[in-house]
Amino acid sequence: MSESQKELTGRLYDIQGFSVQDGPGIRTTAFLKGCPLRCPWCHSPESQHFHKQLSWMSMRCIGTEACKERCMKACTKGAIEYGPKSPDTKNPEIELQLVHVKRDICDDCGDCTDKCYTEALYMCGKDYTVDQLVARLLRDRDFCETGKGGVTIAGGECMSQPKFVLEVVKKLKAEGIHIAIDTTGFAQWEHFEAILPYVDLFLYDLKHMDSAKHKAMVDVPNELILENAKKLVEHGAKLQVRIPVIPMFNSDEENIRKTAEFCAEIKEGIEVIQLLPYHNLGVMKYLRISDKPTFEATPPTDQYMQKLKGIMEEYGLPVTIH
Repeated sequence: MSESQKELTGRLYDIQGFSVQDGPGIRTTAFLKGCPLRCPWCHSPESQHFHKQLSWMSMRCIGTEACKERCMKACTKGAIEYGPKSPDTKNPEIELQLVHVKRDICDDCGDCTDKCYTEALYMCGKDYTVDQLVARLLRDRDFCETGKGGVTIAGGECMSQPKFVLEVVKKLKAEGIHIAIDTTGFAQWEHFEAILPYVDLFLYDLKHMDSAKHKAMVDVPNELILENAKKLVEHGAKLQVRIPVIPMFNSDEENIRKTAEFCAEIKEGIEVIQLLPYHNLGVMKYLRISDKPTFEATPPTDQYMQKLKGIMEEYGLPVTIH
């Protein structure tokens, strides 16, 4: 291996074992930071930016006087303050005064995290070399093989770090690991073409068939996404198409029908279409990294999801509600 390959690194925000939502069987999923899309419903908003970010988890913050001294003094920018006092949920007679991060001042340096012994303040983002990540993923090899699974490389958008992903999947495939790539499809075709020989399955997002509406909601148009989906199937790739069903965006019957029409064109490469009903589990995660309000909506009912499933099945497509 060349010296440049040895030094090649990727940035992750999580590695999750015993994953049963990211492809077939029991898997280990590596989540890479960085994504060109800005989906406001994203359940992992910490994945969107490539840079390391200061995160704050309120349930870990204990708000003692000793803590105040430690983390406030650690921040030379004055970005750490304490909010209003509130009763402890476990002991209402005790009032707590928890951390508040001034996001307009904080530069994500991480100095405060070194002083936070409860890890309420922590940095999101860790760098790995190719060998370090492969070694970590292979630790779960027996476990994943017993569960008829493998490794999923996800994000963010993992194809935003194409050189790193390519070297990782090469090494994993040499070890006989089943590999899935979870992608938005918004990446240059040559990056997909390079990893094709090493990937068993693409978990492929489709969000809206109208490019203008797609761009208005998630900041990028959809032409490249649709084009890449077609090319992948033409080159023999297998896809699990994932459609997040988002109220006030893409959950109308017209868009679902147009999505079904597109999927019918590439049906030979689709193993299954997964309809993913919107949930608001990401809302609390946004509060860990930002003070800005985020997207919230009422999740679609089971009855409505079944209706959308029925529409797509009219086109002879294999559909599940995930």
